[in-house]
Amino acid sequence: MTRIAIANQKGGVGKTTTAINMATAMAASGWKCLLVDLDPQGNASTGLGVKQADRLRSSYDLLFGEATLQEAAMASIIPGLDIVPATVDLSGAEVELVAFEDRTHRLKAAFAAGADHWDIILIDCPPSLGLLTINAMVAVDSVIVPLQCEFFALEGLSQLLQTVERIQKRFNPDLSIMGVVLTMYDRRNRLTDQVSDDVRSCLSGLVFDTVIPRNVRLSEAPSHGLPALVYDHRCPGSEAYIALARELILRLPAKAELAA
Repeated sequence: MTRIAIANQKGGVGKTTTAINMATAMAASGWKCLLVDLDPQGNASTGLGVKQADRLRSSYDLLFGEATLQEAAMASIIPGLDIVPATVDLSGAEVELVAFEDRTHRLKAAFAAGADHWDIILIDCPPSLGLLTINAMVAVDSVIVPLQCEFFALEGLSQLLQTVERIQKRFNPDLSIMGVVLTMYDRRNRLTDQVSDDVRSCLSGLVFDTVIPRNVRLSEAPSHGLPALVYDHRCPGSEAYIALARELILRLPAKAELAA
C-alpha cells in the first residue's frame, strides 16, 4: 500500500485539483484509492460532491482519535474512491495539536490500523508547512509537489524541499519526493517555458514529463461537485491528469502487481 502527500505551502498552485483528479484517475485505473482531505478549507471534499451535512466524521476526528480510519472514510461519487472529508473543526487543529507529545505522529498512528484496506492513499495538505502538513509527511512514503509555472513558485519550492529534508532526518527517514508536477502551464507565455526549464535543470528526473495546462474546465468542475475527469473527460486538463496517473503508476514500486 502506497501513501502519498500532495503538498505545497503556496496556495493557488493546483494542489487540490491535482489531488482530486489524480485520485479519480487512479480509481478509474482499478486502484482502490483513499483521499484524505487535510485542508481546513475542505475543497477536496467539496470537489468530490461531499456536502457539509454529510461530513459526520472527518480528518479532525482521525487526528484526535475520535474515529478510526475506517469510520472516518466514506464512499465518494467515484467507484473505487473513498474520502476522509475535512470540516471547519480542522482550522483549530494546529493549535490543539501543540498540547500532544506525539503531535507530529498523530496521522501516522491513525493509519496504523485499517490503511491496508486501500491500494493507495493520497493526502491533500493545507497550503502551509504547519503541523497538519508535517503530520502528513510523517505518515506517508513520498510527496508530490504541484508547482505553478510562475517565478515566485520557485522561491517556495526550495523551502518545501528543506522541510522534506528536515522531516527525513528527524521523523521519517523513508520519506522521498515522488515528483514535481508543473501546473497552470501556458505555452503562450515565455515565462512559463523559462520556469519549466529552470525546474527541470535543477531537479532533473524528479519532474514529471506531463504538464497540467491552464484549462477553464479544471476550474469549473469543483463548482459542480465533480472531478474534471467526470465533468469533461475530453478537456486538455483531464487528459493531462490521465497521463500523469500513468506516469505515477510507473514510478510506484507495486506497479507490476496492480497495473496488470
